[in-house]
Amino acid sequence: MAEKSKGQKLQEKLAYKKKNYYEVASAEEKKEIFAFAEDYKAFLDAAKTEREACAVSVEAAKKKGFTEYHFGDKLKAGDKKYFINRDKSVVVFRVGKKNLEEDGFRLIASHIDAPRIDIKQVPLYEEGGMCYLKTHYYGGIKKYQWTAIPLALHGAVVLKDGKKVEISVGEKKDDPVFYITDLLPHLGGEQMSGKATSIITGEQLNVVVGGLPYEDEDVSDKIKLSVLNILNKQYGMNEEDFLSAELSAVPAFPAKDVGFDRALIAAYGHDDRVCAYPALRAVLDMESEHTVLAMLVDKEEIGSEGTTGMQCKVYEDLMEEIAIALGANFRKVRFASKCLSSDVTAAYDPNFPSVYEKSNSAIVSYGTALCKFTGARGKSGSSDASAEFVGEVRAAFDKEGVIWQTAELGKVDAGGGGTVAKFIANMNIDTVDLGVPVISMHAPYEVVSKADVYSNYKAFLAFMK
Repeated sequence: MAEKSKGQKLQEKLAYKKKNYYEVASAEEKKEIFAFAEDYKAFLDAAKTEREACAVSVEAAKKKGFTEYHFGDKLKAGDKKYFINRDKSVVVFRVGKKNLEEDGFRLIASHIDAPRIDIKQVPLYEEGGMCYLKTHYYGGIKKYQWTAIPLALHGAVVLKDGKKVEISVGEKKDDPVFYITDLLPHLGGEQMSGKATSIITGEQLNVVVGGLPYEDEDVSDKIKLSVLNILNKQYGMNEEDFLSAELSAVPAFPAKDVGFDRALIAAYGHDDRVCAYPALRAVLDMESEHTVLAMLVDKEEIGSEGTTGMQCKVYEDLMEEIAIALGANFRKVRFASKCLSSDVTAAYDPNFPSVYEKSNSAIVSYGTALCKFTGARGKSGSSDASAEFVGEVRAAFDKEGVIWQTAELGKVDAGGGGTVAKFIANMNIDTVDLGVPVISMHAPYEVVSKADVYSNYKAFLAFMK
């Protein structure tokens, strides 16, 4: 091989070039990448809603010897705890040996909710030989993508007597699925001439749940009654119980490998369980001298509002309670703390290059992506991490051999998006976004690279060190 020229050597020394993780990973590391992906796929299939993700995470923590924490409990170095917030978010944490006032917390914040189709409180009606549920979509979706695909029904119903019933129908091999209709092409000329935002309206996202009339000539709405009868026999429900229900229609697809080489994963809910699962695993798998918290929260897709969203005081209360239990001044602790706000970013899609600025876009399989700022256009709604903190994170990743890249969410004026980062930064905690690049984000079936999922996990381990 010819010796490199002076210019080539200088270019190699000075120029920045992203690395494809698969190209630089050893054979053993590739095995680890694929093995981790299998565990992640199992998590996805078991956690189609934030309630299920919370429950699955708690069970995983219990298996690793973590026990439940309540406000006021005593804490000491070495404790392994989890805190459940209303069955829809969970914080899993380890108490480290380092002085909390000087070292602060190491926080990894992800969200476990995902775009979906929620069922209204008075939803059931019969029309045209079928029974439907009326809906109200949750999060930012392209509504037309949710028609003509198999859907499963997940959630919880609190019955009139106060009993809570969990529902999951459409995932098992022998389960029925549910369905939102679309117009056939033969009659869709007027529909297809409109804007994509109006091809399907929110009020048209009605879910088909039945078609068999109840056998009694003396009653009206026979198909609706047939469905109510099934719900009553299986779950003890009557129609009024929908008033105190949280039910969602989600894609019934299981997580599957993509491509002949199986390098990618297609699934519902990558945003943001693809970051939540590695965050959970990192805290469960590795002891740390730092006090580390994996915060798996709800409601990010609608602004992090409410009692389970990141804007809720409960998460700050939890951190303060930990500080008090360890005899630390919480203001000092916050000032010393550091956070990876781990949410997904848009992966560069060669089919739609016009909305990306390629040199500052995340590329699939080039590792987890660090976003110094998010927001839209003029960085609106972004926390914009400092150069000092980005430098610190960069050094930690490089030291541990993490393959990573930087990213923005498309061109400057093409759009944008936000994460929970700004809410944590508002507590006076250094925060930067880090997450897996996603193709077809917010679609019913999204795609990520197995290499990027594992890179995210390795990045968390490096941050915890």
